[in-house]
Amino acid sequence: MKNFRPIIMLALLCAFDTAVQAASNPAPISTEDAQVQQSAEQFLTTLRQQHGTIILPAGIATLKLNEEFYYLDPKDTERLLTDGWGNPPGHKTLGMIVPKAVNPLTANGWGVIVTYKDDGHISDEDAAKIDYTDLLKQMQDADEEDNKAREKQGYAGLHLLGWAEQPHYDESTHKMYWARELKADDAENNTLNYSIRVLGRKGVLELNAVAAMTDLPLIKQELPKVIAFTNFTDGNLYTDYSPGTDKLASYGLAALVGGGLAAKAGLFAKIGVFLLAAKKFLVIGLLAFAGFIRRLFSRKSP
Repeated sequence: MKNFRPIIMLALLCAFDTAVQAASNPAPISTEDAQVQQSAEQFLTTLRQQHGTIILPAGIATLKLNEEFYYLDPKDTERLLTDGWGNPPGHKTLGMIVPKAVNPLTANGWGVIVTYKDDGHISDEDAAKIDYTDLLKQMQDADEEDNKAREKQGYAGLHLLGWAEQPHYDESTHKMYWARELKADDAENNTLNYSIRVLGRKGVLELNAVAAMTDLPLIKQELPKVIAFTNFTDGNLYTDYSPGTDKLASYGLAALVGGGLAAKAGLFAKIGVFLLAAKKFLVIGLLAFAGFIRRLFSRKSP
């Protein structure tokens, strides 16, 4: 009986090694993975795709979608952001623009979140004076407080690593562009937030493209199409501003980019809840196997 425990240990270690090798060289899709895949497909069918000309809530702007994109209303956008991509709930949006060519639940899926702030007409006089290196440092310093709020809600920390594209302002079109590289604590790959701000008469239209960091070249290629069919309605353009009549915002372009980070500037992660679910079964299996080993060798030998 003295050699009984080492023999069992060797057998269990061999079995564990086999499980690890199976993880590295996955077999054909299992029943559980098929169920996850089916659940993802079922989820997508519940999202109502809208096409053609979309008048955004309050009639502030229109989307004249081409054949390459569809629109999700605010309710379905919330579901995709939370249930599909793993963001905390409660984001108020005007909807989302999604490319037809990719499944938003896959690793290369992406979309453009649309929001609007009616804080007033934003002056662009400080465009040439902004120190974006210093602004980035301030935004990164705010990470700690923002992540405390995320953790209280049960979500992973979201960290701003740096500019994926430094902010720049197009004075002729009154549009601000910048991109941020983000890292979520429980995501394998970094997230890209590519932001465009269209200045208007009484506020700013916010377009946030959320994708994997590796998709930056694709996003830069596709966003001009989105910008082309996204416009303020007549009377709401930047040039329609009436001094002395319309409200002037209390901040400029620097605060527009900084914006108080996650809660105020619209940082979104693309963790991929459905993608992670497919890996869950393997992890649970290995943990159960480890637990069996602990229970077995915690018993007293005969």
